[in-house]
Amino acid sequence: MHRTRAQESRAAIERLYITMRHLFNRGSYKPMGVSGEGLIQALMVLSPEIYGNLTDPEKIELDGLLYVMERLPKGIEECRFVRLISREGYETSHLKPIVPPRRKRNCYRLDEQIMYVEMTRGRSDIYDILTHLTFLYIESRKIQQNSTDPKGKISSNWKMLEEFVRKEKLGEELEIESAAAYLSHIIGRTYEETLHAVQKFAESSNSNSLFSIVYHLGKLSMEESIQGLDREISFSATLRERVGHHVYGELWANRIKEALLERNLIHRPIHIISANMHSVVNTIYAHQALGAGSFEEIEQVATEISIKAKNNQGKKILAFAEKQGFIDLPDESGANIGAQLIDTAQMDIETLIPGVILPKEKEKRPVFVVMDYAFGEQAYECFDELLKPYTKDGTKYPLNVVSTSIMGKAGILHGGKGDLMVPTAHVFEGTADNYPFRNEFKKSDFKGYGLGVYEGSMITVLGTSLQNRDILTYFMESSWKAVGLEMEGAHYQKAIQSASKIRSNIRSNIKVLYAYYASDNPLETGSTLASGALGMDGVRPTYLITYKILEKLFSK
Repeated sequence: MHRTRAQESRAAIERLYITMRHLFNRGSYKPMGVSGEGLIQALMVLSPEIYGNLTDPEKIELDGLLYVMERLPKGIEECRFVRLISREGYETSHLKPIVPPRRKRNCYRLDEQIMYVEMTRGRSDIYDILTHLTFLYIESRKIQQNSTDPKGKISSNWKMLEEFVRKEKLGEELEIESAAAYLSHIIGRTYEETLHAVQKFAESSNSNSLFSIVYHLGKLSMEESIQGLDREISFSATLRERVGHHVYGELWANRIKEALLERNLIHRPIHIISANMHSVVNTIYAHQALGAGSFEEIEQVATEISIKAKNNQGKKILAFAEKQGFIDLPDESGANIGAQLIDTAQMDIETLIPGVILPKEKEKRPVFVVMDYAFGEQAYECFDELLKPYTKDGTKYPLNVVSTSIMGKAGILHGGKGDLMVPTAHVFEGTADNYPFRNEFKKSDFKGYGLGVYEGSMITVLGTSLQNRDILTYFMESSWKAVGLEMEGAHYQKAIQSASKIRSNIRSNIKVLYAYYASDNPLETGSTLASGALGMDGVRPTYLITYKILEKLFSK
């Protein structure tokens, strides 16, 4: 029987995950050895949209390379050995942590050859980094092939690149246009494409230059094939022991519950919001501190703060908030998820946002627990732990959770960047776990703001870097009628439904609000995650969802 491309892709994803789990349990593998080749072949069959030209035998994928380098520690392309570890005490050592800006985690460069990468976000994070590394190894092999002839003789282009990298390291001035001309032959791209990519890499805060990255990827590949100096990825025993046991989620949740108990807030009505670390505090206190009287005025304040990092408005809001019930709880657990508490009983102003009046009785006033975005399976770990009663000195303190609201970033299948998605169900890719639920949000809640709004099921994928056009088109056009894809929805739902309907940790009629804004459209050429962040286009959807969460929770 003939298999469709979508079916072949699904099988490739399954092979990737089974292979990754096997290699993780084994403890180490050589990415260009037999085991690593299995991952390479599966990724080549899948050919994810985010990795663009991955399957081209000569062309290096430049946008995908920048996307990956911004999520991996700076200098990882120079390291022959990569070791994935748990939080094992290196934060107390003299080693300076390297923290990638787009995927915050502590990484440690032990020496020229070894990079340690801390994994505290669960399996999703491990699979994500292994996929990125596999992509790098595929590209490194292309660089080697483009830099040598069939007999293995090194080309003059490679020798010139080596000279440019040497000059760059010594701080000598480089003739960028000349260097880009030589580099273009090694990466199989036009001079114009190469020069544009060189500039983009130069603007990145986390990446070495494109010259350096290409050189070191090719160098390690050559040394492996000519000198037998194998590259290796390994997993520490502590990491293998801790994964799946909620070690970091429990530490993270207990800190929040301890703070609620200490301040006598644990019995008050609690509203949990998974969002970012700025939109909730800015939305509430822009109204209270600066007198913003509508969503548009709040949006204007948020735009000004986003444009100017040292904007006085932001400082004024924060200074006011800290005297009016705002408590910041930076992460100390290793989960890399910040949290905030907002105690509305400390507020002097009677309105939370325009038109929403707070109860006069202080004990009836809500408490907000705001948590930063989780990553994949980590959403279940953290939410599951947060919704459990807090136990201290033998006494159980159940949380009075009234609502859970999830604002997320997602890939959209209709529309474009910045548009909104309102889910009616979460379908967990590759499993039979489907979560229909009653969403308090409706499509009509977001009408009239100039953004596209789409309502339907959302696919919770195993990894955003493992999706291709065939799978996504299937989910969109089949009876699933999916409007978007993300990585956390089903995990949050699993925690909410088990806590409310099975374990009775929280009330069974808990309010649930979900809304997503589109960070990318993976079906549109040039609109994948690798094409760059939303920038200022993200202000309106982010703040609109936040505003509507607060409005919806307290509307009569």
